[in-house]
Amino acid sequence: MAYRSGRVSLALITALLAGPSGAADQPRGAPGSNPIVRDMFTADPAPLVVGNRLYLYVDHDEAKDGEMFTMREWLVYSTTDMKTWTSYPAILKVSDLKWAKKDAWAPQAIGKNDKFYLYVPVEHDDTHPGKAIGVAVSDKPTGPFVDARGSALITNDMTPKGRHSWDDIDPTVLTDADGTSWIAWGNGNCYLARLKPNMVELDGPILDITPPSFVEAPWLHRRSDLYYLTYASMDRAKQQKDERVSYATAPAITGPWTFHGELTGPAKNSFTIHPGIAEFKGRSYLFLHNAALTIGNQKGALGRRAVNVEHLRYNPDGTMRPVVQTTAGVSIPPR
Repeated sequence: MAYRSGRVSLALITALLAGPSGAADQPRGAPGSNPIVRDMFTADPAPLVVGNRLYLYVDHDEAKDGEMFTMREWLVYSTTDMKTWTSYPAILKVSDLKWAKKDAWAPQAIGKNDKFYLYVPVEHDDTHPGKAIGVAVSDKPTGPFVDARGSALITNDMTPKGRHSWDDIDPTVLTDADGTSWIAWGNGNCYLARLKPNMVELDGPILDITPPSFVEAPWLHRRSDLYYLTYASMDRAKQQKDERVSYATAPAITGPWTFHGELTGPAKNSFTIHPGIAEFKGRSYLFLHNAALTIGNQKGALGRRAVNVEHLRYNPDGTMRPVVQTTAGVSIPPR
């Protein structure tokens, strides 16, 4: 469960106040059980390992009844044991990006050049209508982050192939073994571009690497000599209405990509899902969200989601074993 800035979290307080029966809205559970954060609604998890600490970047769901998404800021939590989590003040708000007007959607952070770069999708102002991706920078993984450009890195008019105004969302960034950094993103189409060494400019053309059943939320990672593209998917031939997590692998980041099917099924109570993958202290983890958390009189909903984590395991050939979403999370060893 989460610990809030050096003091016991609201989740723990409510569990203690509930007495021996544990009859609170969200039972405490064993350390490492899901969800990770229980005192607010969070979504779109993006892990980053720095030394012996894992940082988890999320957005903050604040939707009231009848609202779809109300998201104004990005947050970060950290852990050294995957069971207790420390929180920090908001690391960036939409209002800090003077060219953006709303929608603090799925982020990802990466370290390079002795700095940390946070890539964030937002709704651009009317000078570039539609969703856009910005980049903020900090000297610390916990921020605060400041706008690194004073303008968007990617705007909707840069991807005319997209079928709608929100195809430029959900950035994921990977630095390859040769030091080259790449950014992938998209909804409907999955785009890929090289970043300049300064991490705040594109360096070359935007490529289309859309894999089968791709919807959104791409996540890039590399293990040995194999590249992984994990993402939220829907197989429309099967008339799926809720996102799953699927993945593809490739010998190079530009492909060709081999589709491996679903990694896990849909999220409880949420048609969206968002994968994030990290290796930490010798084990691999899959982060995602669902909408199974209740806080007070607010039940989980499309705009009120909760971040979860599960063990992730690989087969000898590099493929990932299917993941079952649980409430136990990482409170028990992988099986």
